Amino acid sequence: MKEISYYPGCSLHGTAKEYDESIRGVSELLGLQLRELEDWTCCGASSAHCTDEALAIDLAARNLALAEKTRRELLVPCVACYSRFKAAEKEVKEHSKNVPFGYKGNVPIRYSLDFFCDEPILVEVKKKRTKPLKGLKVVCYYGCLTVRPPKLTGIKRYEDPDHMDRLMEILGAEPIPWSYKADCCGASLVMTRTDIVRRLSGKILSMAKEAEADCLVTGCPMCHANLDTRQDELGKEVGDHFDIPILYFSELMGLAMGHKDAKKWLGHHITNPLKMLNTKGLI
Repeated sequence: MKEISYYPGCSLHGTAKEYDESIRGVSELLGLQLRELEDWTCCGASSAHCTDEALAIDLAARNLALAEKTRRELLVPCVACYSRFKAAEKEVKEHSKNVPFGYKGNVPIRYSLDFFCDEPILVEVKKKRTKPLKGLKVVCYYGCLTVRPPKLTGIKRYEDPDHMDRLMEILGAEPIPWSYKADCCGASLVMTRTDIVRRLSGKILSMAKEAEADCLVTGCPMCHANLDTRQDELGKEVGDHFDIPILYFSELMGLAMGHKDAKKWLGHHITNPLKMLNTKGLI
């Protein structure tokens, strides 16, 4: 089994537990052994970089220094954590005289969606697919930090990413083209400007509904929380009614590959996807 270092971050040990469990589950099916970093701490997202630039770098660099010692790739499911790690990596490489915790910038930092969309992984996913998600129409929602800023993420198609779409096709689902796949949902403003969050998130759900999608798929815990838990208030904001399941890409991977716990993961959501999936004969 290939060993990979794993940084779950705070969200995956709390509100995004099903994301953590599905990432671990599909990794096992693919012959990957995740080694959670010992003594990891919060990376500082999303408040430290707004209040103290040095602290923001130090919090991320401490975890990266731990990962560097393992001499393995570092898998990061939370896109906010990933963004902070990549920012710290850039800072250290450009200003090496201010290296905190002995971090040298040598650990490969992999966002989980990008990692599972690598071609060798996609080949294995296709081999292990036991239950194609036939008839499931999805809109792939990347959000903003998954692809931006491109100088940090290295994503070339940052305005129109398509790697999650390819993954969904391999799983047997039908990704629907839409124009809001990389728009911001306002997650970083959730405690300070809920009016902006309601407007941005409400628009995303409206466009997903207009596209006649069965569900929206994401890989960001903050986006997931905004879009899954607020559908009643978002509907009132834009004068509509929403009942659109918000799923993690890893949950659909587990479902298509026949993981025994897939239904349990899907049962954690506020906007229940089980009825829709049952109607389509997928669970």
